[in-house]
Amino acid sequence: MKAILGKKVGMTQVFTENGAVVPVTVVESDKMFVVQKKTVEKDGYNAIQVGFGDIKTKNVTKPLKGHFEKANVEYRKFLREFKVDNIDEYEVGKEIKIDIFQAGDKVDVVGTSKGKGFAGNIKRHGHARGPMSHGSKFHRLRGSLGSSAGMCKVVKGLPAHGHMGHERVTVQNLEIVRVDAAKNVILIKGAIPGPKKGLVTVKESIKTIR
Repeated sequence: MKAILGKKVGMTQVFTENGAVVPVTVVESDKMFVVQKKTVEKDGYNAIQVGFGDIKTKNVTKPLKGHFEKANVEYRKFLREFKVDNIDEYEVGKEIKIDIFQAGDKVDVVGTSKGKGFAGNIKRHGHARGPMSHGSKFHRLRGSLGSSAGMCKVVKGLPAHGHMGHERVTVQNLEIVRVDAAKNVILIKGAIPGPKKGLVTVKESIKTIR
């Protein structure tokens, strides 16, 4: 499993050799280190724990300081795990760079979508509005919440107003257009979830469209 953690920089566009314009999202990834190795014998599965992102020393807790110092790596802001088949290919303290990917690879990108705050059921779930005549008094309100005498309660999971956005979102089968190892950026065709400077995970696609 090839995967990296990165920071969403923003969107731009590039030109192909044929002159076509391709919209791309720029993802920057630098100084991602292997902090810990997990094995089947000790932990029940093979995986590597990686650290990414700069953080001030004063914001690192004492347990995490010891964790990073044991691995002899810089303090990192984010810790994530990636399952791997061959754990022997990785060494603690080794930096994983973006050149593990190349142009043309298909990837899945995981991020946290932009938060929209509190939203009504029409905006949040696409419900239809009521009649807009003056006597209706039912324009953008929520409709029925369930049976009255039978259940006497609101069913869990009912689409209603509430907090919109700020959810884990995965976009699959995106194509890498360009990899710039000198600038530590990759260009991914299309849009990916999250705001600018948001943390994203880029990993090889699990079901490539052919």
